[in-house]
Amino acid sequence: MHITGIYAALATLLVVILAFRVIVLRQSTRTGIGDGGDHELAKRIRAHANAVETLPLGLVLLLLVEWNQTLPLLVHIFGIALIVGRVLHAFGLSRTAGASAGRIVGMGVTLMALLGMALLLLWQTFVISAI
Repeated sequence: MHITGIYAALATLLVVILAFRVIVLRQSTRTGIGDGGDHELAKRIRAHANAVETLPLGLVLLLLVEWNQTLPLLVHIFGIALIVGRVLHAFGLSRTAGASAGRIVGMGVTLMALLGMALLLLWQTFVISAI
C-alpha cells in the first residue's frame, strides 16, 4: 500500500493548506463560525469542505485498487488524477464562486478518477474473479 500512502500524504497536505487558509481569514475577520457574510471566507470554507468531502472516498478506492494488485502505473494515474483534480478545483473555487475552468476541469477530473476506480473495482470483482 505504498502507492496510496503517497497520495494520502499529498491529500493531507492539501487539506491542511486549505484549512490554514480558512483559519488565517477567520482570524483576520474575527469570524468564529460560519462565514459571517464574508464572500472570500465562504469560498475558502467551500474549497476546504469540498476537498474533505471527496478525498476520503477517492483514497479508499485508490487503496482498494492497489490492494487488488492493479498495475502500479494505473494506480499512480488514478492517484495523480485525484490530487490534480482536487488542486484545480480548490484553486478555481478560491478565485471565484462562479463557474471557472479550475472548478469545472477539477471536478471533472476528480469524478472521472472516482468513476474509473469504481468501475475497475467492479470489473476486477465480477469479471476477473469469474475467470
